[in-house]
Amino acid sequence: MPPDVSAAARPAQPALWRHLWGWTLGALLVVWLTLVAVAWYTGHHEAEEITDGQLVAVARLWLRAAPHDEPAPLQGVARQRVSAYVQDVALLRWDGEHLVTDTHGLAVGLGLTAPPVPGFSEPWHSGPQGRSHWRMFVASQPAEGHERRVAVLMDMAQRYDLGKDVALHVARPALLVLPLIAVLLWWTIRRGLRPLDRLSGEVAALDGFAGQRLDERHRFREFTSTVTAINTLVDTLQTRAQREQAFASDVAHELRTPLAAIALQARAAQAEPSAERLQQLESEALRAGRILGQLLDLARAQRSSGEGELADTALGDVVADLIAAHAQQAHESGHELALVQLDVPVTVRLPPMLLELALRNLIENALRHTPPGTQVCVEVWRAPGEVGVSVSDDGQRAGAPQATGRAATGLGLGLRLVERMAEQMGAELLRDTGQAPMTTRFALRWRTAATRP
Repeated sequence: MPPDVSAAARPAQPALWRHLWGWTLGALLVVWLTLVAVAWYTGHHEAEEITDGQLVAVARLWLRAAPHDEPAPLQGVARQRVSAYVQDVALLRWDGEHLVTDTHGLAVGLGLTAPPVPGFSEPWHSGPQGRSHWRMFVASQPAEGHERRVAVLMDMAQRYDLGKDVALHVARPALLVLPLIAVLLWWTIRRGLRPLDRLSGEVAALDGFAGQRLDERHRFREFTSTVTAINTLVDTLQTRAQREQAFASDVAHELRTPLAAIALQARAAQAEPSAERLQQLESEALRAGRILGQLLDLARAQRSSGEGELADTALGDVVADLIAAHAQQAHESGHELALVQLDVPVTVRLPPMLLELALRNLIENALRHTPPGTQVCVEVWRAPGEVGVSVSDDGQRAGAPQATGRAATGLGLGLRLVERMAEQMGAELLRDTGQAPMTTRFALRWRTAATRP
């Protein structure tokens, strides 16, 4: 078997598990970035709370201790500190208006020529190494006729480092676990899609036309609706296949009779030519031609229905055109052709060609299968909840059933075609005896929901 060129040229489709894995990883990455942002905010917020609390605690401690001797200058904490939580603080103390303690020599660079106002502030320090940003807390306490003030300062760079360290400690575990989660997601998605792969294999091996169906007992509830839908589709295909087989059988039967008659009449005419034999040969050839014409009508109807050419169609206009087109045929065959319609137009949305083909088959069927002198009446009608068009005659056809019901099988290929066209138009093909003096009626009926005012 030659290779399938179309399949080879078709671009490769992405795998579903990769699609799910990619979207899951994307969602996981968004969650991780959100966690990093929250950790960053939380770390810096907690660093602010911790350092501000430390400044307040140190200031209160110095005020409570109330030292009178000048302490030795403190050594700053090295930048390469052992722990990020060891914070270097500077302290300035005033007794009245006199600065008595300046642990880091910051007063001049901060421009503090007088004791600052109590509370939190963020002054800038100017020194040989440039400008630096500090966080300062000032507390005061009256003592022996003067006021003692203590200012505790911390470099904002150290506080920023502390916040970053807290944020990294919060976010780093999530970053380390991310590759492991990605691998686990890949494994779980691949394993979770195995039942879907098995179901795809069962569908691929399913022979719907042989009556096979999928087993509706599955482990997972989500597959039930899918399996039910596939089985419903298989049942529909089987029903349509049976209808196609029955239709093909009807076509073969309809064609076999005139073709066999043509062959017999041709051999008889060769042996003994006569005008009667030639007339019979012509009649059978015309009959076969009519059957082929009806098959062409069916092909046109199916093509028109597939193209979906819907239009608001006035039933009376279509019927009037068909009556005019068959007037000569009715006159030659001795039939009386009549039209009955309402004063108000009856409009239905449908493919116009389908309606024309269906009514033409019904009219020709009535003209061909009733004796001369028969009245054929085409009527457009409206009733509560429905509208329709019917073809009635008063020439009782041999073997025609009298009961009301759908068009039965065995009524000829033309009626089978009309029945198919009716389904494609959303109509029902009904057959009954009609109203006296009519004896046979075929009607196309639409429910009101399908009509247009």
